[in-house]
Amino acid sequence: MKVAVIQGSSQKNKNELVYNSLKNILKDKDYEVINFGVFQDEEVEYSYIETAMLISILLESKAVDFVVTGCSSGQGMMLACNSLPSIICGYVENPSDAYLFGRINDGNAISIPFGLKFGWAAEINLQCTLEKLFNEPFGVGYPKEDAKRKQKDTEILKYMNSITKRELKDVIPKMDVEFIRKVVNRSNVFDYVIKYGENNELKKLLQSYL
Repeated sequence: MKVAVIQGSSQKNKNELVYNSLKNILKDKDYEVINFGVFQDEEVEYSYIETAMLISILLESKAVDFVVTGCSSGQGMMLACNSLPSIICGYVENPSDAYLFGRINDGNAISIPFGLKFGWAAEINLQCTLEKLFNEPFGVGYPKEDAKRKQKDTEILKYMNSITKRELKDVIPKMDVEFIRKVVNRSNVFDYVIKYGENNELKKLLQSYL
């Protein structure tokens, strides 16, 4: 599994902490962690909406499998992500949120509040939260006696998500051109998608905005 880290500029001071926490948690698993920033020393700023579009591109292209993201409250990023194709994003504030989202909802992104309630010992809560997210297989259901029903509900949710959202090839041309150009010009994401993405139609569309 490829796990990406990316968050908006408002919380770029948390990027290294999140990345290092994930690497430490997943070091003994067959996972790859890729850090797309936004990095501490960057001058160009990315809003949570622009970051959500980058997340949609990463997931719809199949360049990565899962994304850990967030913003000041965690809510805006979660809402923006769930407005875009190929994302099922959960708001995750603590270990129980993470555990239940992974076991029951089986989504492909989480949004963490990196500002709100992120005070003393927040790094401990973050570490425990990420551990609970990845310590068991996704989508197995919870509790065990209700696992099959939970899995069936998740299948329906994913199906609804797929039929009620357009593909990015239909969304991007309707967006503001300068918005998309700024997103596409985030070179570390663009280059990774072009190299590892499997959605050739999407890659061709993104290249047309350079």
